Amino acid sequence: MELGLLYDNTDFSVNPSFGSKQYLSISHDAGWFESEQSWTFVEFEASKYFSFGQSDYASQRILALNFWTGYSPSWELEYDEQGGRKVNNNAPYSEGASLGGFYRMRGFESNRFHDKASIYATAEYRYTLKYNPIEDVSWLKFLRLDWFQLVGFVEAGRVGESYTADELLTDMKYDYGVSLRALTAGIVVRLDVATSDESTNAWVMVDHPF
Repeated sequence: MELGLLYDNTDFSVNPSFGSKQYLSISHDAGWFESEQSWTFVEFEASKYFSFGQSDYASQRILALNFWTGYSPSWELEYDEQGGRKVNNNAPYSEGASLGGFYRMRGFESNRFHDKASIYATAEYRYTLKYNPIEDVSWLKFLRLDWFQLVGFVEAGRVGESYTADELLTDMKYDYGVSLRALTAGIVVRLDVATSDESTNAWVMVDHPF
């Protein structure tokens, strides 16, 4: 069960050009029915968009910033006599303090990093082209493709065993990449290519990452 509060004063939620969004939520699994463990996860996300208007070749130039952080207070480490450890009451990878994949830290494999706490920040420069190469192609009209967008982005993030500056702001992971996006039938589709010190990944996905 997730309970969240979203404040959104952007101009167009599908492809914001100015304004901001903030989201605060708490997720909880009580361990009922088929659940093996109970867990709790708290997260906060904030996005800000700046418009630089048009240019000779762009209908929009947007700087998009995003910050996300999360913490699982239920996460516990249990040690045995041999020094081995086991994690109890941890949020699953899809819900907890995870980084890596097509939304956050795209230069790493899905859920590459997972721990009790996390922090993440990214910046994207979104350049929406005036030129649409398929605008006058009659047999592609069904795509209802309004524009193409070129994007450059950088990302930084970290997960850790505790929610402290010493833990989360040291030895951070970084990646960078480019993206080709299009608005078709009112939906943004994207092809992101990102590289890090571990790998280079390509992701095809619906919607902006934030």
